[in-house]
Amino acid sequence: MLRSAGVRAGDEVVVPAYGNAEVAHAVAQLGAVPVYADVDAESYCLDPAAVADVVTSRTAAVVAIHRFGRQADAGWIREIGQRHGLLVLVEDEPGARPEGVERRRALATYLDGRLNGVGTPVPAAGHTYEQYVVRVPGNGRPDRDAFARALRGKGVACTVPVQAPVYRMPGLRRDVFLPQTERAVDETLALPLRVDMQRRDVQKMVHACNALGGLLEPAF
Repeated sequence: MLRSAGVRAGDEVVVPAYGNAEVAHAVAQLGAVPVYADVDAESYCLDPAAVADVVTSRTAAVVAIHRFGRQADAGWIREIGQRHGLLVLVEDEPGARPEGVERRRALATYLDGRLNGVGTPVPAAGHTYEQYVVRVPGNGRPDRDAFARALRGKGVACTVPVQAPVYRMPGLRRDVFLPQTERAVDETLALPLRVDMQRRDVQKMVHACNALGGLLEPAF
């Protein structure tokens, strides 16, 4: 899509710094330069203000990705694109089948109302909850990783959704530090949210999370 739109070697393309390293790789394969923008703390999608901050005279395009089933703020990003004459691409992550979306939303609503000790996803219109991603309070990665190990020990198959900022990955490294991306990498944890989950499985997960969550206090 970038090639057909006329992106050429040497052009800059703004890409997410959180997740989807394949987007930055695709830009680099064209000989263009991936420029990383920070994410919004609630959606984990590109922050339009952060996009505006990194646009230069060499910027040719912006690629936004919907994250964990939460929609990117495409309207604001397109407005920035129009202001600067940029190509704006908004791509979906692979998603759940439509028949599973309502079930996921129902499970997410149940979890939102019962989990404590972790930061639950901020509800938003159109959210399909492809992953149910919480934030673990405390001292960042050490506490998040300890929390995840304890949950797995209780039979909850949680995962770390993004292991590192894209700008720290081999072949894509840049000397930047984006605070919301760093926090998201260090604090987020994806809890299982399958359409075939039984109520007892969800209740077991809530009990396990709540028993652990009260042990962790935010660092000041």
